[in-house]
Amino acid sequence: MKTSHLLIWLSKNAPWVPGLIVKTQRVVYDLSGGRLMNTIEGSPICVVTMKGARSGKIFKWPLMYVAYEDGVLLVASRGGADTNPSWYFNLRANPEIDVHVRGRRMKLIAQMASPEEKKRIWPLCVEAYPSYGDYQSWTTRDIPVFVCLPRVGDPASSTADRSRNADSRGPARA
Repeated sequence: MKTSHLLIWLSKNAPWVPGLIVKTQRVVYDLSGGRLMNTIEGSPICVVTMKGARSGKIFKWPLMYVAYEDGVLLVASRGGADTNPSWYFNLRANPEIDVHVRGRRMKLIAQMASPEEKKRIWPLCVEAYPSYGDYQSWTTRDIPVFVCLPRVGDPASSTADRSRNADSRGPARA
């Protein structure tokens, strides 16, 4: 059974367990500088620090990501569930985020991909984590993708400008 299937089952039958798993993974990831508990089903994760949409509290979420330009793509798949993950609402309300990827910390702005942009980047997401394709087939909702790029004018970030032409964007280069 895939981890995502197990987490969906647990969220319905033992709702406290997925939260405990997420908290444990986040703490171990942070304490180890991203060296431990840094994957889900073999795919890399990052820890995203964000402000809560309703509470204004600071939350840290371990999320799978796809490297993209000077930032990351975040896919709000929730394992193919019919509802968006709670962090989706946080990013919509408060797009300034901090992302920790294996010892590297980035200050990014998260913007939901437009339908046209998603058509271009969705194959990158599925290539990085093939189960995303399965997840989309399991739900009637269009799974949102957030393009997270450096904050403009932030000295800790690169000079990438989120407002530039979306057609000029492409995957990160190694």
